[in-house]
Formats: sequence, C-alpha cells, structure tokens
Amino acid sequence: MTIWFHIIFLLLLVSSCVSSDFLENSDFESPPSNLSSNASSSALVLLDQNTTLPGWTFEGIVQYVTSPDLPDSGHAVQLGEDGKINQTFIARGDDLNYILTFALIPGGENCSVSADLSVSGPDSNSVFSYRQNYSKVSWQSYSHNLGKWGNGEPINLVLESQTIDSESNSTCWPIVDTLLIKTVGVTLGQDSGNLLTNGGFESGPGFLPNSTEGVLIDAVPSLIQSALTQWSVIGTVRYIDSDHFHVPEGKAAIEILADTAPSGIQTATRDTSEGSRYNLTFTLGDANDACIGQFVVNVQAGSAAQNFTLQSNGTGSGEKFGLVFVADKAAAQISFTSYSVTMTKEDVLCGPMIDGVIVHPLGGTASLKPTWLLLIFALLYVAVL
Repeated sequence: MTIWFHIIFLLLLVSSCVSSDFLENSDFESPPSNLSSNASSSALVLLDQNTTLPGWTFEGIVQYVTSPDLPDSGHAVQLGEDGKINQTFIARGDDLNYILTFALIPGGENCSVSADLSVSGPDSNSVFSYRQNYSKVSWQSYSHNLGKWGNGEPINLVLESQTIDSESNSTCWPIVDTLLIKTVGVTLGQDSGNLLTNGGFESGPGFLPNSTEGVLIDAVPSLIQSALTQWSVIGTVRYIDSDHFHVPEGKAAIEILADTAPSGIQTATRDTSEGSRYNLTFTLGDANDACIGQFVVNVQAGSAAQNFTLQSNGTGSGEKFGLVFVADKAAAQISFTSYSVTMTKEDVLCGPMIDGVIVHPLGGTASLKPTWLLLIFALLYVAVL
C-alpha cells in the first residue's frame, strides 16, 4: 500500500457518516400524545387528528405499534390504508448522498395479501415489499438513496403505504421501525492500484444497530441512484458486514441473492484505453451463513465473459479469481451475476459473496496521478468536520 492509499482511505472515512440524529424520533420510542389507556399493551393505538407523533406528521390510517418482536423490542408505526408519515430534515455538508436504512415488518396475521411501502425523497422514490425467505427473523432491513443535497437544503422524507385491491381486513399493512441516515461523499477516492471506485464495497448503506441480517438492496439500474456507491443492482443483493458475516477484506461485502430472476451488481471502470488489456481480480466465497451448494457467478468485463464456480460449505470460505479482458471502450462494463437459487436449511435465500474487486492494466500498476490538491482537500475536509 502506498501513502496515497492511506490518504484516500481517510477521505472515504471522513466523507461517510452514519447517524440517526438527522431524524427526530427515528425509532418511534417517543410515544404519541393523547394515547389511549391501552397504549402499553400489544394492541394497536390509532393515531387521529388530535394526536401528534413527535418529529413526524401523518395522514390516513397510521397506528402506533407496541411489540417485543420489533427490531428494538419497543415501538413502531403501521401504515394502514392511505397511511403516510413524513419528516423534513436539513442536509449538512456539500456534495453528500443521503442513504436511508430502515426496518420493514409485515403487519397482521393470516393475511391474503401484503401491502407495499413507498419511500421517497424530493426527487427519488422506491417501493418495497416484505418477502418471505429473505430473512430468518420477522423483519428485514432495506436501503434507499435519497439523493445528493447541499448544505442547508431541506430533505422531505415520505413513507406511505401502497393501496391495493383487496379486502382491508385481509391485508397486511406495512410496519416501519428504526430509520437511520448515512451520508456518503459523492466523489470517492480510488486505490492507486485499482481502476474501480468502491471495489471493496466499503461505501454503502448503514447497518441498523440491532440487525444481524445485513441490508437488502433492491434493483437500482442507475449508479447515481444506487445505495451501493458506484454500483447498480440487478434483482436483489444483501449488503453484509464483517461483524455478522464472513467478509474477506474490510468491513463490508456483497451477497448475491438470485430468486426467480438473475441478481447481481454492475459498474464501469475509469480511464481504460480502448484495445488495451486489463486484469480483473476478485474474491468469490460464502458469507458464513450456512449457505451450502455450488455457486456459479457469471463475470463480464468489457467484451469478455466467464463463469466462475465455487463449492460452498457455508462456513466462510473464499477464493481469489481473475479474468483478463480487452477494454472495448474508455469505460469498460464490469458485472457479477448469479442465476442459481440457493437457500439455507431455514429456507432463507443466500448466495455467493463478492469482495475485493480490482482492475489494473496488465504489466503495470494503474495510477491515480495524485496531486497535492488532493492532500490539501483531505486536510481541509477533516478541519471542517
């Protein structure tokens, strides 16, 4: 590692911040005013026009939930028919992406259909569904990129149930809990030996404090809108942390979850020369989540494509692989795709883990062409913080 790698890694650290204090009452532990007398029970307490929920405004049918089965073993809100909550917070710092992580829980029992949850910012929107077989607990963590905002700009976060054609008494309306905002710098540094940005997946959504299941990232075709910095997502992947999973390098990695359709991730190189040869290396393994089977991952780099296979015993194995390719254009496409459905004995979807993706020219080391301006920027950024 060069001194420039350490400087750039410092830039990555100081440009990322995980915080729940962007939002007031982000875990809903501050109760609504004018609660009914049975508020301490497991029953749902209907919020009406005479009730306020600290930090939040709401419309439609919104209920305050008290249950030991929630992520924080406390309280949450359920968004019933036309139910909506929103809160406006203020951006801090310039050129930062604001990435939301939240817990989604299905509400009700023996429901014939589950309603979806819409999450949006001023210019972003995604719809989330609780799906069986994505978690061994009764809730799931999801992420959503609220977009890039400048210092002092207001960001209005809106969570709303999606009305569906069904009898209301047979509908599982979504329950939301534990919202967390993470800021990530729009421009991340590169390791001087890598032509990819965020090849180690260290920049992504924040992990909820009580979660051991990672964070699900649904399909996002745009690099700009993705919660996984500089990578678009096909299907669904799980963002995993080294505290609860096998992660070969750093603090985070990606687990690909193929279901009824292929899943994977895709990005593009920087500063490649059309017609020049490059080497792509990566680690393929399992996340130590009891995922047993044969992993087959299709890797495409420029115009080259190859399948890589790993026999997983589910205990945290990993192997480095490589692929030589010729750049077909200045920004060569890099993708990892899995087509095989793999499940644990608990019927939870699992799959191949990808980490440490590096692209460099054959016969040489890629150069960032660093300047003293980068060092000055790093020092100024730290001073501002």
